[in-house]
Amino acid sequence: MVIVIVIVSGLIIGSFLNAAIFRLHSGQSILFDRSKCPNCKHVLGIWDLVPVLSFLFLKGRCRYCRSKISWQYPIIELATALVFVLLFWNMEYGIWNMELWFQAIFACFFILIAVYDYKHYLILDKVLVLLFAISLGYNIYQGKLAEGLLMGAGFAAFFLLQYFLSSGRWIGMGDIKFGFVLGNMFGYLSLIVLLLAYLGGALLGLILIAAGRKALSSRLPFGTFLSASAIMTLLYGDKILAWYLDLIGM
Repeated sequence: MVIVIVIVSGLIIGSFLNAAIFRLHSGQSILFDRSKCPNCKHVLGIWDLVPVLSFLFLKGRCRYCRSKISWQYPIIELATALVFVLLFWNMEYGIWNMELWFQAIFACFFILIAVYDYKHYLILDKVLVLLFAISLGYNIYQGKLAEGLLMGAGFAAFFLLQYFLSSGRWIGMGDIKFGFVLGNMFGYLSLIVLLLAYLGGALLGLILIAAGRKALSSRLPFGTFLSASAIMTLLYGDKILAWYLDLIGM
């Protein structure tokens, strides 16, 4: 029964994240504006907004103007539900564990940032400020406030160096700010985030270049890779670190 609650919660929150991504870009209120079809602007009813099922029953088209609905919507809903389930399985003390709630909130921010940066090549300051405030509360709860701020500064300094060395070609200011927040949040595990992000970015970049989809000088939304790596670190960071230390004999 609990796992059903976790899945349904993930689907509903994934639907909210889709709305937030759209409204942040369009300038609408995240909490108070009604959901509308982006093509015909018709206000959507409750049966148009059921996560995943509405998309399937409507065959991926708006009920009112029959324009296509982006696959982003069911993908984000299902991805959020999957992350929630994996977080729940990783926790020893069940759904009321405060650690689980913090990690679920962080995962939601990472999904939002990943999709927004992928679509718009931008990481919004207002999102980072809110995420940073929550991460400060998390560090106070964990008793790791000083460690978090120190790692955040180190993470940001590393990105800032790349920014100046490349005159902004390799990395953007949004990535630097996001790096500070990630370092503050993860502490020493932020090194795992960094490693996974660079490996993922390099691998996808090589695949796209080989397929003729990108040139060597093309930009990739690095915030998307940082976000995906942050979710992986939330889920498996300690295990990845233990595996790596064992690999190098430490």
